[in-house]
Amino acid sequence: MKENYQKAMLIELKFEGGKDDDPVDPGGRTNQGVTQRVYTAWRLKSGKAARDVFVMENAERDAIYYQNYGLKVRFDELPPGVDLVLLDGAINSGPSQSIKWVQRALNLQADGVLGDVTMQRIMDHTDHDKLIEGICFRRMAFLRGLKTFYHFGGGWTSRVNQLKKTGQAWAMGTVGPPVVFVPNGNKKATIVDAKPLPSTSPADATAAGGGASTAISTAQSLFEPMQGRSNTIDNVLLGLMVAGLLLTAFGVAYGFWVRKKRDELNDVLDLEPQKMGYADNDNIPNEILAQYVDPNLHGSETGNIAPGHVTTSGRVAGDGEKKAA
Repeated sequence: MKENYQKAMLIELKFEGGKDDDPVDPGGRTNQGVTQRVYTAWRLKSGKAARDVFVMENAERDAIYYQNYGLKVRFDELPPGVDLVLLDGAINSGPSQSIKWVQRALNLQADGVLGDVTMQRIMDHTDHDKLIEGICFRRMAFLRGLKTFYHFGGGWTSRVNQLKKTGQAWAMGTVGPPVVFVPNGNKKATIVDAKPLPSTSPADATAAGGGASTAISTAQSLFEPMQGRSNTIDNVLLGLMVAGLLLTAFGVAYGFWVRKKRDELNDVLDLEPQKMGYADNDNIPNEILAQYVDPNLHGSETGNIAPGHVTTSGRVAGDGEKKAA
């Protein structure tokens, strides 16, 4: 809700800290949560020359936060608590990704644009505390799916835990706990840092009779004519047969595990584009739709991946937003 925005900004600035230029951070050179790429794009769009984000003025920072994140998640229209949670997710991982988390928590198709259908489901939800819990759960699952989690996971986890408590406190109309800056909690959590999907080919090859299975079969064929001539040969044949069965069983089990891991990563990272089940995006207000790169893409992943990156659906991101998705 609109009345919460300034209060939310105080929390976000606490989370984001000051100037940072961590080479491991996907956001790169950053000042109070605004990356150099975002700042340059905003300056150029405003008809101003590009300059170092470290000299960014507070007025510019506030305008960027509201235009790039507040408007895209329709902060002013959201209920208390949910507004803060979606805004924070947008700042840390991009608007599209943040909206996907709430859509997943609502069991809606995750298109990454907060249209009228999604907004109505949020407003109609009977327990916003539970909804916030669901959003934060989805967010943590996403973060664990990033290869940078080993480096920034502690900071991200602390940030999300604080956010959940504060958001739920707002949703209940009470005063939330104080928010503190945590090292690494301000690092950008980008979809381009997603863990690679494990390949099923090794498991399939083993299960279908790969190199090792073929070698065992060849050895068996050599010893079979001598079967029954001595206990040693019989034991070798038995061992080869057992080894072949174990190898095949291992291949099947490993293949099952790999496919399960692929499904889990696809689920938490939304790596495979979803088919729309209804025209949620047909009802997006024009002032919201205008914030996205290409309205015809239904506000998809391109809105939150650095320009030049090719998305999983083959599109090339083209806006100036480097934020995580």
